[in-house]
Formats: sequence, structure tokens, C-alpha cells
Amino acid sequence: MSVARAYGVSGAAEPEYRAPRDCPVCGAGLQVTRLSCGSCASELSGVFESCAFCGLNDADRDLLRVFLVSRGNMREVERHLGVSYPTARQRYADLLAKLGLEGAGAPPDVDLEPRPRREDVLGMLARGEIDVDDAADRLRGVG
Repeated sequence: MSVARAYGVSGAAEPEYRAPRDCPVCGAGLQVTRLSCGSCASELSGVFESCAFCGLNDADRDLLRVFLVSRGNMREVERHLGVSYPTARQRYADLLAKLGLEGAGAPPDVDLEPRPRREDVLGMLARGEIDVDDAADRLRGVG
């Protein structure tokens, strides 16, 4: 399986349009009030819950996709984005802020990613989940 496919990056040339989150006139949040079926043209009207993720731009959606596929491994996110670890963490923090999840209730100076334990890192290395270089990086962060 290719890396692009593993991370859900499609090669489709068709543009993907996303509904705006806010009213272009007054700036208030928009509500989803109509759904339609592309197959049979049926329509539903009402007030529906909107998707918090639907208004994200392509870069933010890609970051979220990589974060989920890598099971929260920020080193994998760093590699995929081709940026430094602090930059990857900052982009993730920015994404949380856009979604209204900034810090998830924790004070802003608290590191939300727990420090790895030596035994955990060595176990991941033994199981082949990480390579020697990644294990060495993680062991340097063990307190």
C-alpha cells in the first residue's frame, strides 16, 4: 500500500467543495437545514447538527488524517509533514484551537503527551513498532 493511500490522499482531480461554517453576511454560525440524495433526489429539511471537521481546510484535514492513522504518534506526523517536531506539535495545537479543543481542559503550559517510559520504548522497539533511531530519540526524552 502506498504512503499516499495509507493516509487517505486521493488522486482525484475533481474539486471538493465544502460548505462555509459562518454566514458571509453577519459572521454567525450557519446551520445545516437541508440534505439531499444524489441518487434519487429525495430531500430532507430540518435543523441538523453540523460537522466540526467539515470546515477545515485541506492542510488541516490532512494533519488530522495523519494523526489518526499514526495513532497519535507525533514523530510520524513530523515525518509526514516534513517539518521539525516542535512545528508538528504547533500545527496540531493550532488544529485543536480551530476545533475548539485547545488543551482539552488542561492548562496551556501542560504537555498533553505523556513522557514515554523506558520500558515502553524498549518494548515498542522489540515489537518492531519503531526503529532504532526513533527509540534513541524517545529515550533521550525519558525523565
